[in-house]
Amino acid sequence: MNMLYRTFNEGESAPRFTLNLLTLGLLLSSTVPVAHAANTELPATSITADDTGGYQADNAWVGGFEAAPLLDTPAAISVFTDTLIKDQQARLLSEVLRNDASVGESYAPIGYYENFVVRGFSLNSASSYKINGRTITGEQNVGLENKQQVELLKGLSGLQSGVSEPGGVVNYVTKRAADVRSVTVSTDDRGSGYLATDVGGWFGSEQQFGLRANFAHEDLHSYVEHANGQRDFAAVAFDWNISPDALLQLDVEYQNKEQRSVPGYQLLGGTELPHHASPKKLLAHQSGSRPVTIDSLNINGNFEYHFSENWKGNLSASRSKVVIDDYSSFAWGCYGSTSCTSTVPNYFSPEGGYDIYDFQSPDDTRRNDEVQAALSGQFDTGGIGHELTVGSSAFRRVVDQRELVNEMIGSGNIDSEPQDFARYDGPLQDSYRRLDSRQYGVFFNDRISFNEQWQTVIGGREVRLDERTFDDQGDTTRHTQRYEFLPQAALIYKPVQNLSLYTRYSKGLSLGGTAPWYASNAFEILAPSVSRQIEAGVKYDWRRISLSATLFQIRQDYQYARPDATPGEFTYVQQGEQKNTGLELAANGWASERLQIAASVAAIRSRVTGSGTPHYEGHQTINVPTLRASLYGDYALPWVDGLALLGGVQYSGKKYASQQGGVQADAYAIFNIGSRYSTRIEGHDTVFRLSVDNLFDKRYWRDVGGYMGDNYAFQGAPLTARLSASINF
Repeated sequence: MNMLYRTFNEGESAPRFTLNLLTLGLLLSSTVPVAHAANTELPATSITADDTGGYQADNAWVGGFEAAPLLDTPAAISVFTDTLIKDQQARLLSEVLRNDASVGESYAPIGYYENFVVRGFSLNSASSYKINGRTITGEQNVGLENKQQVELLKGLSGLQSGVSEPGGVVNYVTKRAADVRSVTVSTDDRGSGYLATDVGGWFGSEQQFGLRANFAHEDLHSYVEHANGQRDFAAVAFDWNISPDALLQLDVEYQNKEQRSVPGYQLLGGTELPHHASPKKLLAHQSGSRPVTIDSLNINGNFEYHFSENWKGNLSASRSKVVIDDYSSFAWGCYGSTSCTSTVPNYFSPEGGYDIYDFQSPDDTRRNDEVQAALSGQFDTGGIGHELTVGSSAFRRVVDQRELVNEMIGSGNIDSEPQDFARYDGPLQDSYRRLDSRQYGVFFNDRISFNEQWQTVIGGREVRLDERTFDDQGDTTRHTQRYEFLPQAALIYKPVQNLSLYTRYSKGLSLGGTAPWYASNAFEILAPSVSRQIEAGVKYDWRRISLSATLFQIRQDYQYARPDATPGEFTYVQQGEQKNTGLELAANGWASERLQIAASVAAIRSRVTGSGTPHYEGHQTINVPTLRASLYGDYALPWVDGLALLGGVQYSGKKYASQQGGVQADAYAIFNIGSRYSTRIEGHDTVFRLSVDNLFDKRYWRDVGGYMGDNYAFQGAPLTARLSASINF
């Protein structure tokens, strides 16, 4: 597999690999024999997701250890179906998660991997992202071409995940074998090109083998100048019905993405957002910088065996590896401006001046390995029903890096093009082990049914965390050994069949944050922290629409760059507490015979106490608006068969752009429209889709967070139009 991570040298191009992928994909879609099962009885198979053909989902994996009805799951879960993803022509996770009002972006620049804030807490790339329930490295932009649905569990997931962030966890569910052969082509108003194939079927003497293959190539023409790129994606899913009682499923996906990283803006003088800033401008552009290359490989497998009608076992394993080559230039601070007086000016000058840094970090490698064994069964004790799951898991994450090159090479201004400066040409240090984190756990979860109305879910996970950090000499800088029991308890009341009321308590353990490079303890990884959540909700399936309302409160130790006694100096610490309290409302499904919607509203109050920095307290935390809302609709026109109008709006209230609460980004509303036309061309089902995002070309600040202490502010994308055609053969 080492060949998958070969770095393309200067003058060498990845498209040769791309063409091979596309050729293979097109050949498969046109020549692979697909077995039709009309007269064949297929063996029993395990269904991981249902294609409902709409925006409403009935089941999700992310709330437990196997697929379960959302109505019976005592947690707030959003499911984004393949249909919704296709209609919105989403290629990035940010374009999917915008459909949930509880989610905001937290450092999601063009050309780099994305991160998010859920319920006011930032997700963690080490633990917050999964494929088919297994944890992947989050430092990648996961391809959506082979995903049946994307699931978001909001809130603590300690029982399911062990060490995880309190905001939530994202789970991608892959497509399984099916009789499908399709090709999709797409472009946008900037001339981007996209080609994807999807082919699959069942084969073998008894149709016991299933295969699904997805290939894609994308030429990225960014709305930001000098930031074009490309992406190649390949994925294979294999299903084997070994016997009526045994099933093996394997998934492999590889992606290569190359695109120049786009830095954000910073506050002018630390007191105001830039005026008249253009989202199309690439700050700190240097002709000698290179696109960021991200190679990612995700492999997972699952073996399921039914011992009897009521008992089954699962053994799953996964590996996720990401290699990042970063030779970029970025804007940060204003040491080069005479008007900057701070020792560490993590902001632009009042006149818009900024420093330009040469950043070099090749072979930045992150790897997650995980294995889990679980036994699930149903039984009765004295007339009380039990659905019990017990199991154990082991997880390891390692980070290998070189000593970063982060050299100031010149200065620029937001109102002009920067000149080219000589880049750093010194030697690069050898790569070394930065982090070795191991997690072992045993868990149980028991759903107890007293009668048709009352249920309780009681579970817990005992976690053993063994984590070491190292310096460039290989010496251990921190060794954390910790045992923590993470309980979860819920009570469910169903007065009628389609109505569920629940309350839940959860405890979680989160990995410590990493100190920013300008802190006195730069790049130190802090010890894990404990979080707690209480939640109450109601879910109601009314006709063909799912409605829900959730109240929650989450508490976690506060981690931040604390200003020191010396002005302009900082130390990254874990001190005080962040408490977020909120209300969420959601509706998904068919509002009428022709109208389906995906809607959500989230109101969050986020406060910090006991931090030792009074200016950071007593107001809403940075980058968390008190109110967000999202609405997307699909209306099938009655007078034209196959034609539907699409569209929606995303709203965000005001949010603070500084920890002190002195600077606010304005509220905004972004309107999107589109259409879908389904027809047949020469006997082939064909779907045309048009989407126009940010219809009125509004300028707004989508992200004003403090990720890793960099305090960047990112503008939202301008008007973007996409057109695609999908043909089934």
